[in-house]
Amino acid sequence: VQLQASGGGLVQAGGSLRLSCVASGVTFNTYIMGWFRQAPGREREFVGAISRTGSPVYNPTPVKGRFTISKDNAENTVYLQMNSLKPDDTAIYYCAAGRISPYSGYDYWGQGTQVTVSS
Repeated sequence: VQLQASGGGLVQAGGSLRLSCVASGVTFNTYIMGWFRQAPGREREFVGAISRTGSPVYNPTPVKGRFTISKDNAENTVYLQMNSLKPDDTAIYYCAAGRISPYSGYDYWGQGTQVTVSS
């Protein structure tokens, strides 16, 4: 099983990025796909997830309507569209695949992609 995240980079505050995560070695549409992030010196934080049927859930505290999760089952890919980015969004973003809950208990993790938001 491999989850390959990409799309990170350096962006100015107020800008946008779209992260992608391609899954291989799993039956993609049987998994909940989640996004997490970890900033330096901080614990990993749940960002959001999308269910098998395509229903997203978000952590309201960091997201506040700025992020959107979607997926393409035909491409085995989950996306995280991030708008109105802030310096506090700077972190390594990880995708994960699981079968139990959108909030925890993930079975597989990607390697992460760095997002840096400059002020």
